Amino acid sequence: MPWLAILGGFILLVWSAERFVFGASGLARNLGVSPLIIGMTIMGFGTSAPEMLVSGMAAANGNPAIGVGNALGSNIANIGLVIGATALIMPLAVSSRILRREYPMLGLVTLLAGILLWDLELSRLDGVILGVSTVLLLVWLVWVSKRPHAADPLETEFEIEIPSDLSMGRAVLWTLLGLVILVLSSRLLVWGAVEVARDLGVSDLVIGLSIIAVGTSLPELAASVMSAMKKEHDMAIGNVIGSNMFNLLAVLALPGLIHPSLLDEAVVHRDYVVVVALTIALFVMAYGFKGRGRVNRFEGGLLLTGFAAYMTWLGVTALP
Repeated sequence: MPWLAILGGFILLVWSAERFVFGASGLARNLGVSPLIIGMTIMGFGTSAPEMLVSGMAAANGNPAIGVGNALGSNIANIGLVIGATALIMPLAVSSRILRREYPMLGLVTLLAGILLWDLELSRLDGVILGVSTVLLLVWLVWVSKRPHAADPLETEFEIEIPSDLSMGRAVLWTLLGLVILVLSSRLLVWGAVEVARDLGVSDLVIGLSIIAVGTSLPELAASVMSAMKKEHDMAIGNVIGSNMFNLLAVLALPGLIHPSLLDEAVVHRDYVVVVALTIALFVMAYGFKGRGRVNRFEGGLLLTGFAAYMTWLGVTALP
């Protein structure tokens, strides 16, 4: 039953996250919000909705380590698995000036998370700092989107993807239905994960870093692969950058706010180090210091190999 709960939870989580983003994007467009602002905020925030709901549910259930592992593990999976697999299928060329402004911001967010985690405690104050930083990030994204700028390929890609013929009633319906099923499926997933962790004799942290993190990254994987197949390379990278920033702020804030706790040393000495290493690797590959950024198949293979090595390391050191 726990494994069935995890499988069913993942399927419902992926479907409801897509419906929630679809409805919320259509709703915002009907209210006159520009496609660029919708893409930078609602779509970016929405792709982290599974991680947020799972993290919040786990903390409320007394398992905050699942939320912490989910936040860090999802960032590792987003870069290593999602970008790696997508680049192997279709090399990614990045030309958006807006994304180039987001790369350094992702670095600052990663640094902030590391400073707060360094004392091996996720306190309520840490949660407040991360929560306030989430709001500031959203304000900054809106400001960047509203600044006068020349035509940007990312804006064109958002324009294509955001539904334009969705009625207000259907938009509200999909938003609410997606949100309700997100809550229920995340609760189902957390229950199954806790039971499996007990059966395997591993910690909540490891379950959060592995099974939960990979599962909640499935929406990003689907979105990035589909974007790459449609030649929307900037969106494929943008999905991951936006999701990773929200993971380290909003997702990590919830365990601190709901259930403050002490952290395993491995969070800083193993998992956070891998997050930093992959974030730097993505920056070096995709930034484009002398023109357009590009993640080719060889670099995608390196990212995927790094992710596989980390999962193997996790399994060897964590399984009894």
